[in-house]
Amino acid sequence: MRAGRLKKKTPNKGLRIAPSEPSSPNHDLEHPLFSLKHITKTHCLSHCTKDEKAAFADTLFKLSRSTWRQLRQMPRHGMGYEKIATSSLNTELPAHLSGQDVNLIAFRFNGKAPMVGYRDKSVFHILWVDRDFTLYDH
Repeated sequence: MRAGRLKKKTPNKGLRIAPSEPSSPNHDLEHPLFSLKHITKTHCLSHCTKDEKAAFADTLFKLSRSTWRQLRQMPRHGMGYEKIATSSLNTELPAHLSGQDVNLIAFRFNGKAPMVGYRDKSVFHILWVDRDFTLYDH
């Protein structure tokens, strides 16, 4: 063997570990994300006062600190939410939801004023900000 050359090592044989099946995430353990992409023009933030907008932002911040599981266990007029029947709406569902079976939920953001939308995995899609309580019969 010449000086400066390394001795060739034989690789050790090992067991092959097969990749595990990807498990589907439990979105109830995740913190909610919020989307205003589909908010309607009839019940949007532009109709809110400065104080209502501040309460809305503050509520989103507070909600984002909890998981979906924790929010489900909280009182509906507190930081929790309640289900809203689509049949109780005084308006139509947005076009992207027509013909679908949607579970609407409402969080309170300014006193008892609700923001109504639907959950898709960990995202809450806000459709209506019902500041004047005209969206559905309360």
